[in-house]
Order: sequence, then C-alpha cells, then structure tokens
Amino acid sequence: MKKKFLIVAAAFIGSQLSAQLAPTGREQDTSLLDEVVITANKYPNKTSLTGKVVTIITREQLERSGGKDLSQLLTEQVGVYIGGANSNAGKDKSLYLRGARVDHTLIAIDGVPVYDASGIGNNFDIRNLSIDQIERIEILKGSQSTLYGSDAIAGVINIITKKAGVKLFSGNGLLSYGSNNSVRANAGISGKKGIIDYDLAYSLFDTKGINEAISNVPNADKDAYQQNSLQARIGIQAGKKARIQPYFRYNKIDGDIDQGSFTDELDYTFTQKSYQAGVRNEFSFGNTTLNVLYNYNHIDRLYIDDSVKSQNGFDKYSRGSYKGQEHFIDAYIAMPVGNGSSKLTAGADFRTSNTDQEYSTVGFFGPYSSKYSKDSLHHNQLGLYAAFNLNTKKGFNLEIGNRLNIHSAYGSNYVFNINPSYLLNKKFKLFANVSTGYRTPSLYQLVSEYGNRDLKPESAFTVEGGVQYFSADSKFSGRLTGFERDVMDVIFFYFNPTTFQSQYINQDKQKDHGAELELAFKPTKNISLKAFYSFVDGKVTTVQNGKDTTYFNLIRRPKNSIGLNAGVRITEKLFVSSNLSWFDKRKDAYFDAMTFQTVNVELDSYILLDVYAEYAFCKNKLKLFADLRNISDSKYSETAGFNTLGFNGYGGVRFNF
Repeated sequence: MKKKFLIVAAAFIGSQLSAQLAPTGREQDTSLLDEVVITANKYPNKTSLTGKVVTIITREQLERSGGKDLSQLLTEQVGVYIGGANSNAGKDKSLYLRGARVDHTLIAIDGVPVYDASGIGNNFDIRNLSIDQIERIEILKGSQSTLYGSDAIAGVINIITKKAGVKLFSGNGLLSYGSNNSVRANAGISGKKGIIDYDLAYSLFDTKGINEAISNVPNADKDAYQQNSLQARIGIQAGKKARIQPYFRYNKIDGDIDQGSFTDELDYTFTQKSYQAGVRNEFSFGNTTLNVLYNYNHIDRLYIDDSVKSQNGFDKYSRGSYKGQEHFIDAYIAMPVGNGSSKLTAGADFRTSNTDQEYSTVGFFGPYSSKYSKDSLHHNQLGLYAAFNLNTKKGFNLEIGNRLNIHSAYGSNYVFNINPSYLLNKKFKLFANVSTGYRTPSLYQLVSEYGNRDLKPESAFTVEGGVQYFSADSKFSGRLTGFERDVMDVIFFYFNPTTFQSQYINQDKQKDHGAELELAFKPTKNISLKAFYSFVDGKVTTVQNGKDTTYFNLIRRPKNSIGLNAGVRITEKLFVSSNLSWFDKRKDAYFDAMTFQTVNVELDSYILLDVYAEYAFCKNKLKLFADLRNISDSKYSETAGFNTLGFNGYGGVRFNF
C-alpha cells in the first residue's frame, strides 16, 4: 500500500507541475495575515489577531467541488474525517474532528448552533445542508464552548450561507449528471434595491445509488436517494444603524437504506425533513454592535421497514417517528476597549428543546412499541458568556473568555478559555490555547426508557499550541499544531448483567492527542499546491468486570491521514486540479445479526485520487466542468459491512448572470 501511495503521489504531482502555464491568470494574491474570519470571535477579525486554529473553505473551492457533497468536501480538510462520506448517499455521515466523537463537534449555520433534539446524541445531520447554497465554511478547532456552548468540545464547523448580490437582479445555476444516474441541479436569484436585499435558492440532488450494504444475496437492490433544499432570505437596512434579516431554510430527504452491516434490505426507507426559520438583527451604536437573533429548528425523521422481503428473517414491519424542536435566542454586544485595538464580546443565549418519539415493530420476537411526547422529553438552558480580546501593536494578542451554563436538568457548569498568540515580524505566529468544554446530556439520555435524570454534562480539558509561518511575498505558508484533549464523565450505555437492565451513566474517561501539519505554496499566480498530514490517537478508560480498563477506541478513524492538492490555470479559460487523499487502516466492530456477537475487524488503508477540470466561456459567466473521482478505483470500506463508491464521474455546466 505504501508503494502504491508513492507511485500515485508521484504521478499526481508530476502531472500538475508539467502543465504548460499561461502568462496571466485571474487569481489574485492576498495576504493570509489579512484574511478575515468570523467564527473565532463572533465578529469579523483578521487571522493575525487571533491565536485560534481556523481552516477556511472558500467560495471558489465550493464552486470547484464538482459532484461532491458537503461531507466529501469536509473529508478533504486537515483533521476532518467523515465516515460514510464516500458510501451511498443515504448512509449516515459520522463527523470526526480531530478524532473526537460525533457528538463532540458543533455544527453552526451562520453562527447559530444547530442540534437534533430527536437524536440520541443531539448532533445535527450535515446531509440537511446543500453544498450549492453555501458561501464559505470556517472550521474552528479546539474547545469553543465559551462562545458557542454545548458540544463544541473538538471544535465548531460554521456553515456560512450565500448572501444577496449588490445588483438589482442576478442569478446563478448548475446542472450536472454523473455515475449511478446522479442528477444535481441548483438555481438561485438575488439582488438589492434601496434598503432591501434578497436571495432565493433551490437545489436538487437525485441518484439511483449503489447497494448500501455489502451483500451476496442474488436480489440485492440499489438504494436510491433524493434531496430537495430551499433557502430564502430578505435583508432590510433600517437606516444606518439597524439591519433586520428574516430567513427560512427547508430540506427534505427521501432515501432507501439497508438493515445493517452485510445485511441488505429491499424495502427499508426513510424520510427526513428539516427547516430553520428565524431573524437576525444587528444594531450599531458608534463602534459598538448589538446582535440579537432568534432561530427555530425543526427535525422530522420517519423510518419504515415494510419487510415483506426481509433479508434477515427477523423483522416483518417496523416504524419509527422522531420529531425534534428547538427555540434558540442569542443576544450579544461587541465593543471596542481602550484605544479601539481590543474588543469585548458579552452576551446571553437561551435554548429550549423538546421531542416526540414513537416506535413500533412486529417480528420474530413479537410486537413491541414505545412512545414519548414532548411533555416529558423537554429541557432548557441559559448561557451567560463573555470574551475579552487584547491586541497590541507589538504583535501580542490574548483572548480570555468564560461561560456559565444553567441547565434545567442538572444545574450549572462553568467553562473558560485562555488563548495567547504572538506575531513575530509578520512571519511567525506562535499560539497556544487552554480551554474547557462541555456536552449536555440529550433528551433521550435523560428521560427515555434508558434515561437517567442524574446525568452530569460531559466535561473536557484541551491544550493545544503551535507555530504558523507566512512568507513575506505570500507565496508560502505553513502551520504545525499539537493538541491533547481529556474528556471526563463520558456518557456510557451501561448494561447490568445482574438485573438485565440498561441505563445511561457517567462513567468513561477519554484521552486523545494528535498533531497536524499544513503547507501551502503558490510559486506563481497560476499554480497553487497544498499538503497536510494529520495524526490522532486516543484511548478510553472504562469499567469492565469491576476493574478499570484502558484501551484504544477510536474506531473507524484513521490514526494517520495525508492530503495533497494541486491547482493549475493552464490558460485564462482552462483550470485543472487534482486531489490525493490517503487514510490509514482503521479498527472497526459490527454486530452479526446471525450469531448475535460483536465482530472486531481491521479496515484496510486506502487512497483516493480525484481530478477536476473546468473551461470558462462568456467572460466566466458560463463554465463547463468535469469531475472524476477515485480514478484508481480503490476498493475499501469506511464502515465494516458497507460499500463505497468506486470510480465515478460527473459533468455539467455552471452559469451566472
């Protein structure tokens, strides 16, 4: 495998560097030090003034994603691995940031934390987001609970949606077709007149899919998937000091899924609807801004297994309905302090959650049903937070923040962060971060049949540090980061062998550490090269047979991963890029439905090589593109017992007017 990796890598780099370059290009050099990020401090700030580790996916990268969805694009970023990203479209997507559990990474949309109150772990399903409606993505690593609250233990992935244009009317669209009869379409309009601006977008993705589970049965079927997404927003500039922006997002997924590892199912379907509606308000008082926002988040999931043609022989019929609702209010100010080079952010947020859940089944073991209503499955929490950012002319920067969270079930908990950084000669940035974070128990873990109302929040202590380099000509940059993360009171599903009762309890301790190396080189304005290496290792301490036991438990997550990316503008109209990813072998385990035993396996390492090309017409208003993925047709599994996409390709047209 290592030999194969070196051969493919050599071919990959050689093909890019041997390209004949045009003397001019459209890309413009910009200083990485002056790049503005929003997520790190909840207000726009230059990267030179923050010591936090932020990875940015630009609009240009999003537009050149070709046939990729959001999970596939995120998996190409340093420190991010999503199990199921390259499996069938309907396969659940498990997001691992720096090796952390899926419910230890917070998803935010335009800075608003989003959760799924109907889930066991509360984590938001990124399949609910269409990549065509995204303007930019900021991946903020390290514990960020001070500003963002629960679940931000490993970091925050902030999805920044597209904004309105500055003209009276403008539009954009995309249409593509590819492997497995996959159709992707998007259409959007936006504009501005006077004090009003607007944008409206619709996206469709439809694929016949592949067979989700690895199966040898003769009548195994392909599992189809369809997604429809709608986004609407209006902005009202009420004078020079106030802006009001109501918005609405809707997403519906219909898909076929299989029974489990190595188990096909012919009539197992799911429908998932989600929508968010709210309003953002921004008021200016001199150099001080007040932000007040409200967001309503609704998730509705329905699973039906009408198992007339059941492949496992146990089920005849099952139906599960899971609905979650959340109301979120956040109000905070950002104001200059002293001579204006430093800033104070302070605010309060309130979140109330509830869920309705109903499940019934008829099968080999007899009928079973359970039902919970929002009258019993609900909780709320209030957060009070503040952060002070000190910026000096000599290059020293310091952020100190804290949060008090008050929860209706367990009481209160407190977190803090200390984040110093020093910019030396505008070339080297030294940074460190000491922070604590937390994750609140989900409604299911608190009050379901396995619930425990005495659960405490999971708490984390994270230390990270590193150095970042920027060349004076902005052609080269690099960052080396190391981190260690300890999570205490990890919520564990406990089975009592004496009473045969199961319950969620606080028991485990998780200890992870790792390192990330990122390099970027732009020798000319027509060539860009990027590379990264990521390492993560971890172990859990739990109780087995009355004794503490410690062992490696980062299943489905590679210890080592490498990414290489090269982009070349061959002519003014033709752009070509390649992306090479290598993922180390991984431990995994699956439940064997025939033997009722857990089977431990090791998944092989694998390489993915993708090539993308686009050709522009009509002054860049019309672009034809082709996206070829896994061109070496690697055979691998992200999850034991489930298939992945082999060689696949997509072609289409993107336009704007």
